[in-house]
Amino acid sequence: MTAKREMISVDQAKIWIAERSELLGTERVSLLESLGRVLAEDIFAPISIPGFAQSAMDGYAFNFDSYCEAGKLELIGEVAAGSTDVFQKNSPYQSVRIFTGAPVPEGLDTVLMQEKARIENGFLFVEDTSLVAGRNVRLVGSEIAIGDLALAKSVTVTAAGIGFLASLGLTSVLVVANPNIGIIITGDELIQAGKPLMHGQVYESNTLLLQAALLQAGFSKVKMYYATDDLAILSEAMDIAIGENNLVLLTGGVSVGDYDFVIRAANIVGVSTVFHTIQQKPGKPIFFGITPKNSLVFGLPGNPASVLTCFYEYVLLALQGLTGRKIELESKQLPLIGKYKKIGSFTHFLKGKFDGQGVRLLGGQESFRLGSFSVANCLVVIPSDTEWVETGDLVEVHVLNL
Repeated sequence: MTAKREMISVDQAKIWIAERSELLGTERVSLLESLGRVLAEDIFAPISIPGFAQSAMDGYAFNFDSYCEAGKLELIGEVAAGSTDVFQKNSPYQSVRIFTGAPVPEGLDTVLMQEKARIENGFLFVEDTSLVAGRNVRLVGSEIAIGDLALAKSVTVTAAGIGFLASLGLTSVLVVANPNIGIIITGDELIQAGKPLMHGQVYESNTLLLQAALLQAGFSKVKMYYATDDLAILSEAMDIAIGENNLVLLTGGVSVGDYDFVIRAANIVGVSTVFHTIQQKPGKPIFFGITPKNSLVFGLPGNPASVLTCFYEYVLLALQGLTGRKIELESKQLPLIGKYKKIGSFTHFLKGKFDGQGVRLLGGQESFRLGSFSVANCLVVIPSDTEWVETGDLVEVHVLNL
C-alpha cells in the first residue's frame, strides 16, 4: 500500500499502524522477567505434578478396603511433607499419621482429616460416615502429566503462570522480545525541572510523561535523546535513535512552522512517511513513519495532553503489534451524563470520568492542560460524523486502565 500524506481518518491511521507493526524476534529470559510477556514457544511439562501420590491435608493415611474389613488400623508412624523416606508396612491393616503435601506410602489410598479421627491404644478409628476411597489424595499427574502441554505459544505470562512454570522446575522461557524505545525531545523553549525559568521558557514534562506511560504499560527499555531546533542536530539525533531502537518517539516540531523540523529530518535519515496529520482533536499534527529496517517513528505533538492522547490511541497499538501483547485501551459503550456539541468534522478525544451511572466530560479539554487528564479515567470518543451528543446517549469510552 502506498502511504498517503494528506489528512486521514482515525480509523485509517490505526489500520496503517497495525499493518506496519511487525512482531519482534525472541529472547530467553528468567521466569520473573517473563511477567506480562508473550511466550514464543510451547512449553511441555518435564515432570508430572504431583510426581507422587500426595496428601491434600493433615490427617491419617490408610488403605480404605483394609479399614472396611478390619474396622480399625494400627497406627505405626508418621510421614511429614518433604520426607524422602520410603515407608515400610508389614501389614495391610496399618495406618500412618500424615501431613499436607507429604507422599502417601505405597498401598495406601485414602487420607482421613485429623478432625474425623479417633486414636485409642495405638489404633485408628474413622469417624466420618461420608468418607470414600481415594478421598484427600492428589494422584500422580493430577495437575499435569509429564509431556503434556503446560502453556501454549502466544499466551501472556501471568504471576500464576510463573508459579506454574516454577513448579515444573523451569528457570527461563522463550518470549517475544521487548522493543528498545527511544524518545527524542525537541524544543529550544524547554527547560528541565529544577532550573530557573527565563521569560518565554517552559518546563519540559513530556520526557517523564512518556517514560511513565511506557513503564505503566510494561516497557522499561527507554533511552532519551535531546535535540535543539536545528535541522542538522535533529537529523543526527534521529539517525542515531532509529539505529538503536525498534520504536522512536519525538515530541514537538511536527507542525509546519519555520522551526518544525521533524518531517524534514525524517526524510533526510531515510524514514518513509506513512501519514502526517489525522482528522482528530487534540493531536492533529501527528507523524508516523517507518525505516527500511522496520523501526517505527512517531512524531507526536508538543502539547502534553495531545502527546498522551496520541500515545494511548496510536503508540500502544504499535507496541501491541511489536510484542503480541493485548495492550490497547479497553473500549466500552456508556451513557453520557451531560451533553456535548462538536464543532467541525474531526474525531474528538475528550478527557472523561466514568462511574456506575455513566461518563462525564471533564473541564479543561485544551491540548496543553494536563490537570484534567491527571484525574481522568477514560477518553470519550466523539466520531467525526457526530455533531450533538445528548444526556443518555451511548458514547464510546476508552478506559485508561493501564
